[in-house]
Amino acid sequence: MVPAYYTVSLFIATILGWASWIFVLNNLSPFLSGYLALSLFYASLFIALTGTFSILNYYLRMTLSKKKNPFGHLNASLRQGSLLSVMACVGLAFQRLRVLTWWDALLLLVIVLLIEYYFMSRE
Repeated sequence: MVPAYYTVSLFIATILGWASWIFVLNNLSPFLSGYLALSLFYASLFIALTGTFSILNYYLRMTLSKKKNPFGHLNASLRQGSLLSVMACVGLAFQRLRVLTWWDALLLLVIVLLIEYYFMSRE
């Protein structure tokens, strides 16, 4: 079994990510702070989403998998969680710039799927 401190530290980092995202959302104005507020917004959202997607994916993998390789599941879950977070943050950045269309979102999804397919083929 994966030592509990890996999952507990991931959970704590996720909570801190969500807390920092809420702090940035409530206290920093993107119009007054400029690029600093936007950078902190996207960085804290990335950390929060990565932790959330990774935790959910890890427990889903452990529940549905016949192979009980917790470290392999944790590595794959962290990779897939970070890829989904990148996709979400890039989609939000495109929406902020008003350039997000359905084919851009589809292209972003295809790119993420190809990256994941590359990593899965190496295993």
